[in-house]
Amino acid sequence: MSGKMPKFPKINWKLLIMVLLIIVVVAVAVKFVPSLVSGGDKQVDFVVLDESEIPDKIVQILPRYKMLERALAAKVEDQVYVIVTRGEKLTGGYLVNIDKTVLEMEKDETKLVVYAVFTDPRPEELVPQVPSYPYVVAKTNLKELPKKIDLQVTYK
Repeated sequence: MSGKMPKFPKINWKLLIMVLLIIVVVAVAVKFVPSLVSGGDKQVDFVVLDESEIPDKIVQILPRYKMLERALAAKVEDQVYVIVTRGEKLTGGYLVNIDKTVLEMEKDETKLVVYAVFTDPRPEELVPQVPSYPYVVAKTNLKELPKKIDLQVTYK
């Protein structure tokens, strides 16, 4: 047996460095390009509140807004809430829910877009024959009130 060391294959260092660079560039692109394409839009987490969980301050201001169809935000004790109202309906059976909330950049200003789903009663559905004011309140993970809020509605 001869005392020769086994021969290792020669490494093409230029090729290896290029492959590593391509891997790094692809990884960075996968991480950051989607946020650039979407304009830096950021989904806002929220939890829809049961009527008993709505803070008193919001319950007090609701009568001012429930005649209107709109989205608004309120800050109560460092917590930001989003409220969506449908306005006055002549009968019961109308519902409103929040599908998602997204922070979007618009002309160097951040706005909150609230995507709501409005459900109307079916024609054959029996509903209370009294006026109703459908609304929903959600607690968000926002720290500050947005300067502007847009309401995007889809009907179910």
